[in-house]
Amino acid sequence: MASGGMHGHSAACCTVPPVTANNSPPTKGAWFEVDGMKTYVTGQAEAKEALLVIYDIFGFFPQTLQGADILGQHYKVFVPDWFEGKPADISWYPPDTKEKGEKLGNFFQTTGAPPATAQRVPKVVDLLQKQPENSGIQKWGIVGYCWGGKIVALTTQQGTPFSAGAAAHPAMVDPNDAKSASVPIALLPSKDESKDDVAAWEKEMKQKHLVKWYDDQVHGFMAARGDLTDDNVRKNYEDGYQTLLNWFRQHL
Repeated sequence: MASGGMHGHSAACCTVPPVTANNSPPTKGAWFEVDGMKTYVTGQAEAKEALLVIYDIFGFFPQTLQGADILGQHYKVFVPDWFEGKPADISWYPPDTKEKGEKLGNFFQTTGAPPATAQRVPKVVDLLQKQPENSGIQKWGIVGYCWGGKIVALTTQQGTPFSAGAAAHPAMVDPNDAKSASVPIALLPSKDESKDDVAAWEKEMKQKHLVKWYDDQVHGFMAARGDLTDDNVRKNYEDGYQTLLNWFRQHL
């Protein structure tokens, strides 16, 4: 289901290459440090458009970094370690026991409190922009997964450094964020997202937007929880990244 701001499919600037299985480490990018954070950089060295990636609460996973490489076909892509080496443990999800729920809840109240990362984002963009090797970047977009989708919502309001944003299987979808949005936003919800929350968000969203549902996929399928050994998951993962490429091609 697509709506708002997408009048048919434009030709993608690139197509998604063959996706490898879960645990293949990224080979296309490099590592450096920004604002004290280990950061993966991949993509086009001389690109005029860049993407900042906000990973999910599980941090650097091969599926997420492979996604950055896919986006890097057209953009320069940066993935900072927002949790500075202390992500949530993927064994805590789903929170189907009291202990798991408590651990996840504590993480969201401390390391993973969205406002703390959201406040850091503009500084990181500014630091990246000032690096000589990034002097050619003219526009920025932002992509977030799960928890990272909330960071997208909080950093695409008035005064944002971004020209467009996207959130895959977004967490904490809130119509008040839609009211405050100042740039085009794409949402790619999974079967685990609330239909009502997404509908309320879309009702309040006045900017150009896309909502594309992946109704048979789990929360996290484009990032840490995507089982890319499963043919159907891999197909939807590829489609999700093609959707992101199309979206930023139109709006960056």
